[in-house]
Amino acid sequence: MRARRPGLLHQAGWLLARLVAAFLFLSVTMVVVYRFVPVPVTLTMIFDPNGITREWVPLSKIDRNMVDAAIAGEDGKFCQHHGFDQDAILKAWERNQEGGRIRGGSTISQQTAKNVFLWQGGGYLRKGLEAWFTVLIETIWGKRRIMEVYLNVAETGIGTYGVEAGAQRYYKKSAAQLSRVEAARIAAAFPQPKVRAVTGATGSTRRHGNVIAARVNTVRADYDTCVYQ
Repeated sequence: MRARRPGLLHQAGWLLARLVAAFLFLSVTMVVVYRFVPVPVTLTMIFDPNGITREWVPLSKIDRNMVDAAIAGEDGKFCQHHGFDQDAILKAWERNQEGGRIRGGSTISQQTAKNVFLWQGGGYLRKGLEAWFTVLIETIWGKRRIMEVYLNVAETGIGTYGVEAGAQRYYKKSAAQLSRVEAARIAAAFPQPKVRAVTGATGSTRRHGNVIAARVNTVRADYDTCVYQ
């Protein structure tokens, strides 16, 4: 009697299981590698029609003002959460129910996961993958490495990536020499780097930069210990 061949549903399930296992292995491997190796390029950079200007530098060569400005402007609870700020997510959801421009509640960890491993844009698939990679980098990298990678891959202007390239473009100096105000102006442009001016900023961008600059000392006193201790 001939053995019965596996059904189509069984074959599809087996294929899906293998694909999931391959994805899990590949994603963990990439995160482990990038724990030690500079991220060479991201999808955002590859598909940027303006080209790429960037220079990777270790966190030790980025002024603390820049780290504190990033925390002040993008993720005040960076050292308190484990990748997700539930309060910020809830507030963003409530604001979005009122209509208008969609606002996110992403932490620096979530932004780093998206920038390094995924593509820009929304959708449930991308958000789900972002959550997975956020858990991985929080577990494998730790806060200091997350901040280091974030400040090296974040877009700081048209075709410009990382704070070193941003500092050179806007202030003709290294990221190691940024003043509190200069760092705050770069951080103020993070949410919309293609349209927000770093130098000569006016209106809400200038006001946002001033608020960030005013918060830097507070961040240094209480909210950047996970990066420097």
